[in-house]
Amino acid sequence: MELSHVTFGYPGRMIFRDLSLALKPGEPVAMMGPSGCGKTTLLRLMAGLERPLSGTVCGIPPEGVSMVFQENRLVPSLTVLENLALVSPRSRREELLALLAPLGLAAEGDSLPSALSGGMARRVAIARAAALGSSLLLLDEPFTGLDPENRQRAAAFLRERFAGARVAAVVHHREEADLLGARIVGAGTFCGRSGEP
Repeated sequence: MELSHVTFGYPGRMIFRDLSLALKPGEPVAMMGPSGCGKTTLLRLMAGLERPLSGTVCGIPPEGVSMVFQENRLVPSLTVLENLALVSPRSRREELLALLAPLGLAAEGDSLPSALSGGMARRVAIARAAALGSSLLLLDEPFTGLDPENRQRAAAFLRERFAGARVAAVVHHREEADLLGARIVGAGTFCGRSGEP
């Protein structure tokens, strides 16, 4: 995954100018910076959800992107297992349950999202990203709503499932980057490319 000389913005607001960044397999990157400087936009460009005004984004996997958004985005009318099956329809029930167990959700396969706490729903969103199993994992504040024990559990799960993948995460605290074993990319790498003062 490589962004090369990317410029992106909206009418009246430039987000990036001439931004270049590469993700390497097995070397997670964590992006930190003030709110509004373009971290989520950068993930959206990597996922192919936005297109640059100029420059190139290469390396989006043909199988799609494993992504944890800021919002959990679970389908409320589907059970936990059905939400996972949306991205991995050929997986057997046992395979999907095996993704839930390490996250402490083994008993929640047939639960609806409305029956889950916020932290449980967040872990389901993480399991769904793993169900797709892409070679590119993008995480937007993945540990939101998780207590310290479940942060550790979720981070260990992600490190194991995506050990050889290209990984980029938006985090707010250095300890979250450490949990992922990620190299921190500071605001100067991308925020400093902004056209705003």
